[in-house]
Amino acid sequence: MLSYLYTYLTNLPRWHLVAIVLVGYLIYYLMEVVKRPILAVSNGPFKKYLRKHIPTLENKFWPTFWCVESRAQTVFASILRSNIMPLVEYRREVLTLKDGGQVALDWLETGCDPESPLIIILPGLTGESQAEYIKCLVTAANRTGIRTVVFTNRGLGGVALKTPRLYCAANCDDLSEVVKYVKQTNPHVRIGATGISMGGLILGNYLARHSDEAKSILTAAKIISVPWDVHKGCASIEQPILNNLLGRHLASSLCRTVSKYDILRGEEFDWDMNQVLQSKTIKQFDSAFTSKHFGYKDVESYYTDATLHNKLHQIKVPLLCLSAADDPFQPLDAIPIKAAARSSHVAILITARGGHIGFLEGWWPANKDQYMGRLFGQYFSAALFDPDNEFYRTAQLMMEHNLTTSTSVPGSPMNHAATSAASAIRKKSIPF
Repeated sequence: MLSYLYTYLTNLPRWHLVAIVLVGYLIYYLMEVVKRPILAVSNGPFKKYLRKHIPTLENKFWPTFWCVESRAQTVFASILRSNIMPLVEYRREVLTLKDGGQVALDWLETGCDPESPLIIILPGLTGESQAEYIKCLVTAANRTGIRTVVFTNRGLGGVALKTPRLYCAANCDDLSEVVKYVKQTNPHVRIGATGISMGGLILGNYLARHSDEAKSILTAAKIISVPWDVHKGCASIEQPILNNLLGRHLASSLCRTVSKYDILRGEEFDWDMNQVLQSKTIKQFDSAFTSKHFGYKDVESYYTDATLHNKLHQIKVPLLCLSAADDPFQPLDAIPIKAAARSSHVAILITARGGHIGFLEGWWPANKDQYMGRLFGQYFSAALFDPDNEFYRTAQLMMEHNLTTSTSVPGSPMNHAATSAASAIRKKSIPF
């Protein structure tokens, strides 16, 4: 028997070998890759509403069969969307802020009712309105009849830099002005907001620090692939070799941005632009430029101020978050699962795979109806159209739930349901 097996293995036909490898990979894919996402939120009104109105939450996430690795998801998502998503024809509005700086508001209203709801979208670190992931979201919203406006930061997307100030993850002053302006020009419609990656940090900090203002203007919010703990996220993106390559690409993009503006050069500034432009990592750039630019003692102080994982209890706007357990920009253990499991207003959906702003699914992910956009459209369609005011009543119940339970207070003991939820999430999470 053993000799027969040895003879077979040493003379294995090539197609047999291919079949064995494919079957083995298929078993691995079905058992270790395809998983039902975990929803971390307290057992209250928000969780019930999400389970009822967002079908995607109940389905397993089927990552693209040949592209399940986190860095592959991250890179191929960008490449594929760039090729399948056409340029979007926005209506550009340049908004001058109180200090004289300018930002761009790119509106997509084609085919939508002038009084339909709208969503403010914040791109990532160096993103703007034609970024492929932004086009994915605005297209999904447009299909449901929701208007969108993409908030492009100072100095990006062709916006002139009128003052010697850019933007950072911890500062939400510009966003506050934009939100008030959008509400002023659209006083009778429901407004949502979405932030992606660093845009999620800016939006999350706004929701936490300006909680009453945000609650009075925004109906619902969503953040995607946010680096919850900036310290851990930065350490993760500097890990060799593939993560580090992604980080170096982003650092290079940041250097190109600041190099374009002579207004940022001068002896009166605390930073040395020549040193800034030699930055090879995001942390080097933030240490040489961003932290000094915004008056922080050092880069660690900046990251502590920007981090979001410890601010969930301050948020009053219903917030749905999408994160991947294998995001190279944010390790799984930095996602605030326990905080979300006791939160009345913040729900975090965690997929086993997906990378950073990836979430590719299907055999050939050329379909415009991708996971990230589908979840985005379902959530905001339910929350913003809200024909029976069910989401509004849910939000009121959420506030009552928050006021009547001590589990929303940081540092307080978790109740049994929250503890069980967090424990279940940890058990179901997949080690990578």
